[in-house]
Amino acid sequence: MNETTLKRTAAPDSERDATIRVVAPARLHLGFLDLAGTLGRRFGSLGLTLERPCLVLRLRPSPTLDASGPDADRARRAAEKALGWLGISGGADITIDTALPPHAGLGSGTQLALAVSAGMAALHRRDMSLREIGAALGRGARSAIGIGAFTEGGFLLDGGKKLNSQDNSAPPLLARHAFPSHWRVILAYDHGHSGLSGTDEVTAMDTLPPFPDSLAGHLARLTLMQALPALVEEEIGPFGAAIGEIQHRLGEHYAQAQGGRYTSAAVGEAMGWLESQGIAGVGQSSWGPTGFAFIGDAAQAERLLDALRQRYAGHATLRFDCVRGRNAGAQIERLAPSPAA
Repeated sequence: MNETTLKRTAAPDSERDATIRVVAPARLHLGFLDLAGTLGRRFGSLGLTLERPCLVLRLRPSPTLDASGPDADRARRAAEKALGWLGISGGADITIDTALPPHAGLGSGTQLALAVSAGMAALHRRDMSLREIGAALGRGARSAIGIGAFTEGGFLLDGGKKLNSQDNSAPPLLARHAFPSHWRVILAYDHGHSGLSGTDEVTAMDTLPPFPDSLAGHLARLTLMQALPALVEEEIGPFGAAIGEIQHRLGEHYAQAQGGRYTSAAVGEAMGWLESQGIAGVGQSSWGPTGFAFIGDAAQAERLLDALRQRYAGHATLRFDCVRGRNAGAQIERLAPSPAA
């Protein structure tokens, strides 16, 4: 199932000429299914890999460690960890060409850590599974969606973490399905807001109200008996209705921690307008502020995208896009050296 590739394009004559290029996709986290864990497992996640935005970075051998470009500080910290657990002496020259928006609900931290670490392993020809990399980095403490997006892409469901587990490995992936090529996702970004992260996220998770078993059962039933079958049979109506209901219930549960159903009131207003146009599958990825809407027809999605851009043209921090799902994971390439002048 692992779609992540290491392409050896005309392997370089000398390791000092090697360049590793990594393209890692963003993901939507569509919600946890059981925050209480009374059956012995907690969380359980739904997610979707996106065709864009993507993180793009390059690594070259270097005796020292250096990083440049957007998100360079986080890349350098990830590389330091990778060098440590890989047992590599030396460094790398890391150039980030395009970064994912940080703290926006798109998985920027996980994708950056995995991309840098996988790139370092490839640069130094170390054979490591990406799940091992994720465990070493402490990624996947609650969800396997970020790791699944990096390794496989598509629409993903994981089975949650065992309670009191001391294992850093990610939860097991239970299902991975291709996202229909003719479906679209409208994304709403608010660059004036940031989602919760780090200690703020931990505190918020610890202070949420109790999660009823009845709600966990409802969300699990929506997932198993509506969202996944509708996805496989490419029925946007029931799929969108299930995702929208999951998002509505979770938004209410998180409201006291994030200031309402949506972190960004402007994104919430835009999602509400899409609902008024008959679009049921709307919500917020993770802690936001990025909002999303699932559309079953490309032409309809473009019309709605144009309408949103016109409607919110005066809002300085809102931006909209229309993208496909991505049914493959990250791309890792070993590039041939440039010909000598």
